[in-house]
Amino acid sequence: MPTLIKASADGWGIASESAEIQWQSPQDWHSGDALLLTADLEPVAEFAQADRIAIEFPAFNDGRALSLAVLLRTRLGYTGELRAVGAVHEDILHYMVRCGFDAVEIPDDRDVQIALDLISPYSNVYQGSVDNPEPSFRRMQRG
Repeated sequence: MPTLIKASADGWGIASESAEIQWQSPQDWHSGDALLLTADLEPVAEFAQADRIAIEFPAFNDGRALSLAVLLRTRLGYTGELRAVGAVHEDILHYMVRCGFDAVEIPDDRDVQIALDLISPYSNVYQGSVDNPEPSFRRMQRG
């Protein structure tokens, strides 16, 4: 079973809750239920009413799930838990966080401690993103 890591006020850590949830596909989903989306899905406004949303990463080299996360957070204003599931790899965790994910299921074949160490590898980034919309030049104090 995958290990769930989540963001909290104290930073990222291994969640005490189980990763097992009754995820519903968009066809079977009702407002308030946990919703499982595939990376190729176009988001609709009703998704913002989900209790939590998981986006399945079909492969390590498929970035569509990152784009879907950004659309959910920015276009639809989704504020609930956004979880990455599937072919999650620690090399892209920092991108996942910047795109709005606040929970990630780490597959059994990946090292959870390495994943936690790689969530925030940089102290500063140039581009704006979901987690910090202002680009670096707007955040910098000029003398």
